[in-house]
Amino acid sequence: MNDHPVILFDGVCNFCNSAVNFTIKRNAKANIRFAPMQSDAGLKLLQQYHLPVEDMQSFIFIENGVAYRQSTAGLKVCRHLGGLWPLCYGLIIVPKFIRDGIYNWIAKNRYKWFGVQQACMIPTPEVSARFLN
Repeated sequence: MNDHPVILFDGVCNFCNSAVNFTIKRNAKANIRFAPMQSDAGLKLLQQYHLPVEDMQSFIFIENGVAYRQSTAGLKVCRHLGGLWPLCYGLIIVPKFIRDGIYNWIAKNRYKWFGVQQACMIPTPEVSARFLN
């Protein structure tokens, strides 16, 4: 698990699933791995990094043994995407309290705006190898 960066996401959130699909399409190196927070692998990683297992409000990006949360996690992911997306990492200069304020507002409303699924997403056979079991 530590060989590749990992995204932990809320597996029942439509917005989160869309973000994962967005990342899969733009991560040409296919080096990022994924795990719903609700999965065994996700729960294990949350515990390993001493993160709350009951709080699905944060997007987690684990890279080089460090777990990043919220807006910092999203910006770190951008560095692994193709096209102009790595330029978004420049937004890291915006103070964290501002970035995370916007992040928290979206996270708080994501179920209302985008809905939820009854179960975690099931990846297509082409990308299932990128999901942790």
